[in-house]
Amino acid sequence: MINKLMDSLAAAVADVKDGSTVMVGGFGTAGLPNELTDALIAQGARDLTIVNNNAGNGDTGLAALLAAGRVRKIICSFPRQADSHHFDRLYRAGQLELELVPQGNLAERIRAAGAGIGAFFTPTGYGTDLAKGKETRTIDGRDYVLEYPIHADVALIKAEVGDRLGNLTYRMTARNFGPIMAAAAKLTIATVHKVVEPGEIDPETVVTPGLYVKRVVLIDRAVTTAGGFKS
Repeated sequence: MINKLMDSLAAAVADVKDGSTVMVGGFGTAGLPNELTDALIAQGARDLTIVNNNAGNGDTGLAALLAAGRVRKIICSFPRQADSHHFDRLYRAGQLELELVPQGNLAERIRAAGAGIGAFFTPTGYGTDLAKGKETRTIDGRDYVLEYPIHADVALIKAEVGDRLGNLTYRMTARNFGPIMAAAAKLTIATVHKVVEPGEIDPETVVTPGLYVKRVVLIDRAVTTAGGFKS
């Protein structure tokens, strides 16, 4: 019987290897799998390449992973804001490599990996420093730059409801990069706030099919300090 439910967060990330490329879901703090990043810190994997929309907020989650010195490179679209002090410190000290990618290109490069697309042309970034050294082409009178997929060894994502087969649904904007990251990684680990029996999720509402998910961990719902919002 297929059962992708894991007994613990520690067991779910136990075999993440040093040097892995790890996609971390989340848009700011919405949908950020803090429990999994905390487990990864405890597990000890280092020299990681992290793919995320931003570079961590405050001192928790992805920011804590950076602060622990476990990240060699980060690929993101929005690395710096008022509370991104760990990224700022490490980058200025030359201890963290940054690949800056426009947000739409980031999403499409991840999606392309899951869809088996070898590369694609996009107008975003053409004529800027972000296009330096990349192949360009004029198509129907418009200039484009060639971008390649981003593949990952591991994806850490947060969902709302899942079953033992790995089928997932999400909570509103907490969905963000989760579905495309799940498809782009060799190993996808998802936390959920509720586990149901197979068939209880209407097939028409499944967002991420279990085909893309290897491990599911049930977690408690945390209440943030921002107006009591539950994530």
